[in-house]
Amino acid sequence: MSPSDAQRPTDIRKISLSSTYPLKLLSPKVTEDGVAVVYALTYGGGLVGGDRVNLSVEVGAATSLVLLTQGSTKVFKTRPGDRLSSLPTQFPRPAHESTSPTTQIMNFAVAPSAALFLLPEPVTCFRSAAYNQVQTFHLAANASAVILDWFTSGRKSLGEEWVFSRYYSANDIWVEDKRVAKDVMLLEDDPVDASPLPRRQLRDKLAPYACFATAFLFGPLVQPAIKKLSCRYETIQVFKCTAPDKLIWSLSLVDDGAGAIVRTAGLEPEDVKMWLKEALRDVEELIGVDTYRRAFA
Repeated sequence: MSPSDAQRPTDIRKISLSSTYPLKLLSPKVTEDGVAVVYALTYGGGLVGGDRVNLSVEVGAATSLVLLTQGSTKVFKTRPGDRLSSLPTQFPRPAHESTSPTTQIMNFAVAPSAALFLLPEPVTCFRSAAYNQVQTFHLAANASAVILDWFTSGRKSLGEEWVFSRYYSANDIWVEDKRVAKDVMLLEDDPVDASPLPRRQLRDKLAPYACFATAFLFGPLVQPAIKKLSCRYETIQVFKCTAPDKLIWSLSLVDDGAGAIVRTAGLEPEDVKMWLKEALRDVEELIGVDTYRRAFA
């Protein structure tokens, strides 16, 4: 099925935005028929320990939304006490963590014949930062979505690689009343205990790769992309190497092939970005050349 065979979003009548500190939402002029573009920005270019963001998004029937960020989501190290934007958290803190984490909770509802393209820049956690993110998606039966969730090792240029305190990300995806995917990522150093085994830090577990990405594709509009990726994945041959590959990736089909989960890891964030830009090229036709270029600038 090509994008033209499915019912493509064509109607944008109203964009309603409301936000408070530390989040700011901006929508530039719509560049393609039926496509709204919204930027989610943070004051000061990042989030600090104790900041809590709650975002609810509704994509109306027969419309299309592209949600972007301007630059990576920077998570600064935690500070003692709570900031003004802090609220009670549902996430238990590890025993070794004495300060509040940064938390983002996002809920998306995508109506019939609508499409959501969540294409943010990666999350970059600074030294000692703690970050929790929970994203829940409710799609109508014939809705479509491309959801990108990715993060880097930190400020590599300053020698900060895998030195954050905690990174937690959960994505829960529903089509109608059926859960089709739940993906959880938790990264933190091994706890200090009496184990005779050496304590492993994040760097030991994740290096040499500096960027990890997960992309979720669901719905009729992204079937061409899923089929191309499936064919490409079937041609991969695995060989024993003396050095790590520059980039590795995998593909898992879900919901009887109606959706796919693509996982990628690269030695550099730019390697992952360029690979994603090419792998998701079919999305360009759905959201427009300029918008797609901005998503992977």
